[in-house]
Amino acid sequence: MELDKIEILLEKYFEGETSIAEENELKDYFSSPNVAPHLEQYQSLFGYFLEAREQKFAHEVPLHSKKRKVAWLSIAASVVVVLGIGTFTYFNHENVKENQELGTYDDPEEAFAATQKALAMLSDNVNVGVEGVQYLQVYEVTKEKVFVE
Repeated sequence: MELDKIEILLEKYFEGETSIAEENELKDYFSSPNVAPHLEQYQSLFGYFLEAREQKFAHEVPLHSKKRKVAWLSIAASVVVVLGIGTFTYFNHENVKENQELGTYDDPEEAFAATQKALAMLSDNVNVGVEGVQYLQVYEVTKEKVFVE
């Protein structure tokens, strides 16, 4: 009778339907010396669980602090930012002086000529945009003729 019960418990075990108490009963049966010959193949499986329970982890796990890494990373990031700002100001110092001189004229005639030049450039660019809008108007008229609602 006990052998039938063990076989039923084995089927339930492999289907994942056993309780903890039933699994303990299987472990006790397979750890005993009187295991049925046709069930000896499962003895190593349940014997492994007993061996694993007795094993202890003896190695020390070194714990590394992340605070040191964070400190070095923050210092490195600060150095990179300072170098970046320094490089930017060093290479753009001359451009700042040139930009400050733009738009100031001592001679009124020179200022008038520069203003006329700027307005002529603006007018040319506006005229290019107006030509593009005229093409769009022709397209809209043609579309309305073709697609009558």
